[in-house]
Amino acid sequence: MTHGRFDSVVIGGGFYGSTVALALAGSGAKVALLESADDILQRASSTNQARVHTGYHYPRSILTGLRSRVNCRRFLDEFDDCIERGFRHYYAVARRHSNVTAGQFEAFCRRIDAPLREAPAAVRGWFDRRLIERVYEVDEWTFDANRLKARTFARLERAGIDVYLGTAARRISAAAGALAVDMASTGNGASDRLIADWVFNCTYARTNDLLRDSELEPVALRLELAEIALMEPPSELEQVGLTVVCGPFFSTLPCPSTGLHSLSHVRYTPHCAWQEGPDETPPSRRPEQRSSRFFHMVKDAGRYVPLLKGARYVRSWFDVKALLPESELSDSRPILIQRSRRLPGVVSILGGKIDNVYDLPGELAQLTRSDDSHAPLGQPVRFRSVVPARSARGD
Repeated sequence: MTHGRFDSVVIGGGFYGSTVALALAGSGAKVALLESADDILQRASSTNQARVHTGYHYPRSILTGLRSRVNCRRFLDEFDDCIERGFRHYYAVARRHSNVTAGQFEAFCRRIDAPLREAPAAVRGWFDRRLIERVYEVDEWTFDANRLKARTFARLERAGIDVYLGTAARRISAAAGALAVDMASTGNGASDRLIADWVFNCTYARTNDLLRDSELEPVALRLELAEIALMEPPSELEQVGLTVVCGPFFSTLPCPSTGLHSLSHVRYTPHCAWQEGPDETPPSRRPEQRSSRFFHMVKDAGRYVPLLKGARYVRSWFDVKALLPESELSDSRPILIQRSRRLPGVVSILGGKIDNVYDLPGELAQLTRSDDSHAPLGQPVRFRSVVPARSARGD
């Protein structure tokens, strides 16, 4: 049974998948969006530190810092009502084991035009000066994932995009000059099929699962089972975010969707890691939630900021984080846009930061410059324009 014919099907209802769907619909295409969970923006788009990157976090990647400066302005303007600005954020540079000195951090911030202010004396007093070289006040905020989800869903509805919730894509295959997406309800297992000219795989950490099930070549990725701890901070830090750079350190930020603070540690947040790709065999079973490492995180963070020893653990988010292998060395966060060689109409998209989605429309326009979505790889392709369709929610 075939449920519908579309110009494009987007698989994955995170912020990236939703943004891709909106960009396609904006060009006049008839678009369907599939999400296996019962709501959009449920996993990687929500289970993170909710940081709106303004460049400071990437002193080893000038390009990532510059793109963050450009993209954050658009994100802050477009989602102003989703931004939590009611806290002060301080970055500190460690004296030992840091990949940059305070002087290098300052030079980096000047190059990307990111303002720095010396932290007040009282704030500097929170840090162990034997371990911290310098402390700065910066302009960097967090977003409320619940508000962002509501705003995004409203935009999908206004754009007339057919949104299928609780629906998992099982396989992509060729179908009479187009592509077929076999899908199934995650509730009752009922199956259906969509036909489209283009299929965009935006399933983040499950990118290769869908490609393998479709007998398509996998993408080279590094995957980590990651923990974000959620805690009640000591009263002095309730309206404060702290980030120590640049190396095996930590960050704690207000998490607006929970009313708590997140705590992430470079050494303890990844519980395990593995490689996936053309030459890698994935684990037979994906690692599951483990015991929290919060007490390891807070013990080490407390060496740098003794106040943090008074934090109270509440719970943790565990999820699989996906990185491009080159990001491990350069700390960069590029967007992956990769077409399948066997089915060139299938495109996998993976982003490293929620606010660099603004790089997507230009990249998609470059990808799509001819009328034939199934042209051999290397030939330019573009979307054909159609009259936008009326929104029809899939059952």
